Amino acid sequence: MAKWRHFLLSLILVSAAAGAGDAEPAKGGTLVDLDAAVASGKVEPVDGLSTAGQPDEAGFRVFAENGYAAVIDLRTESEDRGLDEAAVVEDLGMEYVSLPIGGSDITFDKAAELRRLMDRYDEPVLLHCGSSNRVGALLALQEYAETGDREAALETGRAAGLTRLEGKVIEAIDAKK
Repeated sequence: MAKWRHFLLSLILVSAAAGAGDAEPAKGGTLVDLDAAVASGKVEPVDGLSTAGQPDEAGFRVFAENGYAAVIDLRTESEDRGLDEAAVVEDLGMEYVSLPIGGSDITFDKAAELRRLMDRYDEPVLLHCGSSNRVGALLALQEYAETGDREAALETGRAAGLTRLEGKVIEAIDAKK
């Protein structure tokens, strides 16, 4: 569990450094630029985790070639992925895990369920949804559950892709206080 806490703290530090103007852009761990990853053939996790929007087959291949053990997909069954994701991921030698998250699932319980899934792996994991917004939301709730720090939680979420669900994260945090 310590490596995930370190990941969340790394996201905060990377976000703070990115705002400093002269810092290097983050690699992996934060929201992965899938086009750049495919072009370079490289992706580096931060403490065993990378976040992204929906990869295509070439994107999944890059994660497999860079030693990822699993793909955790937060998209719901009704969302079009453009491919048979489970088959592609498994054919590439990674485990495919589906944890469907809709807008009403931005809860501390779902964040804890995701944490339990992530903790099953010692090797790198790709965590994605359509845009990484739900990913960021659940990682923000994990950070808040561990630290009680609302601003750090929101920064963690933003670094992982949180955008339009920020209001739901704030509502969940405020309801927990």
